[in-house]
Amino acid sequence: MAHVKAALLDVDGTLVDSNDAHASAWVDALAEFGHEVPFDRVRELIGKGGDKLLPETVGVAKDSPEGKEISKRRGVVFKDKYLPTLRPFPSARELVAALRDRGLRLVVATSATAEEITALLDVANVRDLLCDVKTSKDAKDSKPDPDIVVAALTAAKCRSSEAVMLGDTPYDVEAAARAGVVAVALRCGGWDDASLEGAKAIYDNPRDLLAKLDTSLFAVR
Repeated sequence: MAHVKAALLDVDGTLVDSNDAHASAWVDALAEFGHEVPFDRVRELIGKGGDKLLPETVGVAKDSPEGKEISKRRGVVFKDKYLPTLRPFPSARELVAALRDRGLRLVVATSATAEEITALLDVANVRDLLCDVKTSKDAKDSKPDPDIVVAALTAAKCRSSEAVMLGDTPYDVEAAARAGVVAVALRCGGWDDASLEGAKAIYDNPRDLLAKLDTSLFAVR
């Protein structure tokens, strides 16, 4: 690998224990519009954006009138019902601080909306440590398409070979690969190692990676 200059960070399921909450908010909102979708079906798609999740679950385009209404309602449900319950994973801030202290440029690459990611970064207590944040508004297509990773690379001002992506879903791993970026995955988002195939290394959670940071890909010089 080239000299590592940047860490591209997912947040949901990586720094904050929020994947179940996102799935529940989608289930609740879909039900209000007459779509009964099992939690497990939605949960396996968390990490993709609404542009993928809505067509794959109920055959509704996100930009259609119904899709816009469902997405808007999901955002309200998530903010009001689930966001107040969220907590960061152990050592989330300490990990991000350690990456910054190693001189890495830290850029968030998320499928979340700009409004939601601000709140989630407050939950993780890492906003002050970041160089930039790229959200759904910065990408035409959500993960596993590479758009958001490419946007984060541009913000980090580095080549794909100079960055490492940290995520928790198969969609993070695939998006990184399609952008030419090496991925490191965490199990805390709920996926097993087989699902995370393609990641160059897999750790349990932020605390586990922090303990092994000096031998990780983020330490490559």
